[in-house]
Amino acid sequence: MAKKKKKILRIFFVVLALGLFFLGVYLILYFTGWWEKLNSVDKLKKEILNLGIYGRVFFVFLQFIQVAFLPLPSPLIVIAGTLIYGPFQASLLSLAGILLGSAVAFLIGRVLGKKVVVFMVGKETEQKWSKYLSNAKYSFVVMMFLPLFPDDVLCMIAGLTDMSWTFFMVTQLITRTTGIFVLSFLSSGEVIPFYGWGIYVWIVLAVIAILLIYLTTKYNQQIEKYVYNFFKKKKQNK
Repeated sequence: MAKKKKKILRIFFVVLALGLFFLGVYLILYFTGWWEKLNSVDKLKKEILNLGIYGRVFFVFLQFIQVAFLPLPSPLIVIAGTLIYGPFQASLLSLAGILLGSAVAFLIGRVLGKKVVVFMVGKETEQKWSKYLSNAKYSFVVMMFLPLFPDDVLCMIAGLTDMSWTFFMVTQLITRTTGIFVLSFLSSGEVIPFYGWGIYVWIVLAVIAILLIYLTTKYNQQIEKYVYNFFKKKKQNK
């Protein structure tokens, strides 16, 4: 009983500390006016430019906290960075912050455990994605490539599964790099314009993305089995 009480107390203080931290960050952002600015690309651009050389450090930090702690829209921040710094530099800065945030999110699940994750994302969300990732580990790679999946939540819940740290970080490096660079260059309009022939290309890309999401969700077990067998054969042939 004594051990059980100590465990409950430890979880309580961890949750309390996290809650106070989130509240503190929110209050700072709210009373300084940054919370409102984070929801506007134009305001965000202006404020970051006003920071001068510290803007890049702040931008990396912003990408970090949006993955690990705050429910901020990552694509919006990437696009804002593209407008400010250009697609290539914005991609590198976003990648640094998002990889760091992804690593912290994974460690929250791995070190602090299920109760803390449930507190942060909700019981229903945790149960849904824990079950999915436990039965379809390699589909995690596919989900991280595709839009509309809750990437940041998946990183946290991945820490609750038997997924190895190496597998997780390699997946993040490949998928995050691809996604960030594609989003940055596409949102700049340098690759595909937002007018003329570009409109038709955007429609095709949207249809492809929706189709991939549907197929991944429906055939997750088959994808898991195929990828697992593929890597197993590769390992045996070495």
